Amino acid sequence: MKNIIILSLLLICTNTFGQTTDIAIIPEPVSLKVQKGSFLLDNNVTINDNDLEGAKNVMHMLTGYLDANYGVKLSITGPHPNGRSIRIEQDNQFNQKEGYGITITHDFVVLKGTAQGLFYAVQTFIQLLPSVKNGALNLPLISINDYPRFGYRGMHLDVCRHFFPTEFVKKYIDYLAFHKFNYFHWHLTDDQGWRIEIKKYEKLITIGSKRNGTIIGRYPGTGNDNTPHGGFYTQDEIRDVVKYAADRFITIIPEIEMPGHASAAIAAYPDLSCFPDESTQVPKGAAWSGSTTGKQVQQTWGVFEDVFCPTENTFTFLENVLDEVMALFPSKYIHIGGDECPKESWKRSPFCQQLIKEKGLKDENGLQSYFIQRIEKYVNSKGKSIVGWDEILEGGLAPNATVMSWRGEKGGIAAIKEGHHVIMTPDTYVYFDHSQNKHEDSVTIGGYLPLEKVYNYEPVPPVFTEAQASDSMGKAKFVLGAQANLWTEYITNPRKVEYMIFPRMSALSEVVWTPKAKKDWSNYQRKLPAMLKRYEFMGASYSKSYYDLQSSVLPSADFNGLVWKLESKNKEGHIIYVKGRSNNATFNYSKSLVISANGEYGAALSRKDHTFISNWIWQKFAFNKATGKKIILKDKPADNYPGSGAFTLVNGIVTTEKLSQSSEWLGFLGKDLDATIDLGKPQAIRKIALDVLRQEGSWIYPPSSVEFLTSADGRTFKSQAIVHPGTNGNWPNERKIEKEFSNLNARYIQIIAKNYGIIPSGQPGSGTPAWLFADEIEVE
Repeated sequence: MKNIIILSLLLICTNTFGQTTDIAIIPEPVSLKVQKGSFLLDNNVTINDNDLEGAKNVMHMLTGYLDANYGVKLSITGPHPNGRSIRIEQDNQFNQKEGYGITITHDFVVLKGTAQGLFYAVQTFIQLLPSVKNGALNLPLISINDYPRFGYRGMHLDVCRHFFPTEFVKKYIDYLAFHKFNYFHWHLTDDQGWRIEIKKYEKLITIGSKRNGTIIGRYPGTGNDNTPHGGFYTQDEIRDVVKYAADRFITIIPEIEMPGHASAAIAAYPDLSCFPDESTQVPKGAAWSGSTTGKQVQQTWGVFEDVFCPTENTFTFLENVLDEVMALFPSKYIHIGGDECPKESWKRSPFCQQLIKEKGLKDENGLQSYFIQRIEKYVNSKGKSIVGWDEILEGGLAPNATVMSWRGEKGGIAAIKEGHHVIMTPDTYVYFDHSQNKHEDSVTIGGYLPLEKVYNYEPVPPVFTEAQASDSMGKAKFVLGAQANLWTEYITNPRKVEYMIFPRMSALSEVVWTPKAKKDWSNYQRKLPAMLKRYEFMGASYSKSYYDLQSSVLPSADFNGLVWKLESKNKEGHIIYVKGRSNNATFNYSKSLVISANGEYGAALSRKDHTFISNWIWQKFAFNKATGKKIILKDKPADNYPGSGAFTLVNGIVTTEKLSQSSEWLGFLGKDLDATIDLGKPQAIRKIALDVLRQEGSWIYPPSSVEFLTSADGRTFKSQAIVHPGTNGNWPNERKIEKEFSNLNARYIQIIAKNYGIIPSGQPGSGTPAWLFADEIEVE
């Protein structure tokens, strides 16, 4: 390890700081003090050699980095250099295992800490260097004392939906190291591909690692690319990547999915299924490539009913697989998935029903708990611990398991109350496959997760008091830390991986590293441009959406129109707008734009020379009698699909079916939509329509019924009609659920859309509550 020059250091650019007031370290250190003056870093500076391995490694990192990037060649001296020098001091008794200190004076630089702390000191040190590669390097005089808030700081990568070679996996690890993350969650098995060589089961690679094609576009897709997709990591490659990560103080947690998401393994070994003679079911509406007989690796996304059958044969298989996995990964933790396991096959299986009776289990949830607990006992017997998604709570949690809470924070809170450690990874805050731009120009899985929402996440749930949450050192007692997840259904190449994680990874780094009291959104925004320049120097792709124009639609003061509000965090230039795509006349935008009729508007950020800083954004507005009116919801939508609140339903915007435009969708998970609109005065009503979304592959279903009610006073409502989608002739070909009326006059309209309920057997997400998505209410 002593001769390794960390790739992340060779790739990372430093910013253009010339003044100490411009210091921009991400994540923000615990303590940072700056004095006037600078330290000149040139070829006359020496650096000390050291017998301790950690210090020696850091010495080689710095000398190699400075030579490669600035042409500065430091002279290596003995342990006590004289004159202007850099001194590496490894202190294995440093006050924090991962902590470090940096002191820069006119005459010397001191990096101090444990071996791991020194590594993080280097990551900070390179952020103090200017980006100019020629000429003298002047470092600010500074004193830093730093250590992380959480012991678990993680990033996840799914290589099953789309495979990424080891070269990119190493680059991904470099990105983690630079941001001071210390855990890499490697998702290695799923329905769409098995990615790790298991020598005892060769077919996992020859069959399970390949699929015949992949759907095009959003599920169920517009077709199939008919192109085989595959890939796997040999055990030698795994060992190489594990060592590469360890050299950067990153622990890799492998994930082997069970009992669900098992299609690839079952395709290789059908006897792992409860029904080995049944062919893999092709999802409804999806285009398929190749054979549809026998067991197949899935070509679509979603959740599938063919799961591991809890037979002795299956447990022997999984134990043998885990033996080889645990031999490759020194991590204390082994992730066993446990999420999204439909119970339909178990309900149909005579073997499973008999096993439930024999073991005295309550139901299929109890059978899942039995499955997880049996695997946990085996993993524990090997000196390891399991981690699972929060579904492992169903039927009773395994005694020693750590829970990753992904379906919001409820699972984590429940696990904590049962005395379990938790890693917080809620989809509403840290799913980096979600859109980061309201006008995303490529397909994403959905959701809307802007940079600010990531930054403002707090991993310790507010239901716990500070005394319950932390020990005397301010460390969380039960929340180990937090992790961002990157699922790759719609991420096919490394450039898009980078685009999706940057700069959101930098925001999360302050969430998990920086003390809660030191987090400052305004300060982070000041530092962000420097971080973006570092990404550019790396040659990495990143999202610029933070600086794009952001639009919102509000009601006018009299509720008779709309206000289009435009904002930009880029202070350069000014906002202009146009009316219609064919109109060349531009107007300067001031504070708001009142709109009272149908039309399409465009806006962009312009310089004085009339060149554009931002991309154009376009918005169509379609008015009806409900547009811009007062509206209330009985129940609020889900946190991850809140739209812009109730007004989303009457803001004049009818979005397309792209979930990436989720800011225009209100999502209700297992709940009804109950909305009441005040039209302002009694009006003749000819038709009422509710715009909804049907996207069963994403668990989104039309309502089971929609009731239209009216009132003259807003207190007493009368039912005017109940529509059952699918039976009135306008579904599923249309997405509007509507009803025409004659001789109807009212001021208030109430719409009650009943949730579909439980997703039926044979469909993605079967057995779980359906989503109800609504966009616009139209009244004519």
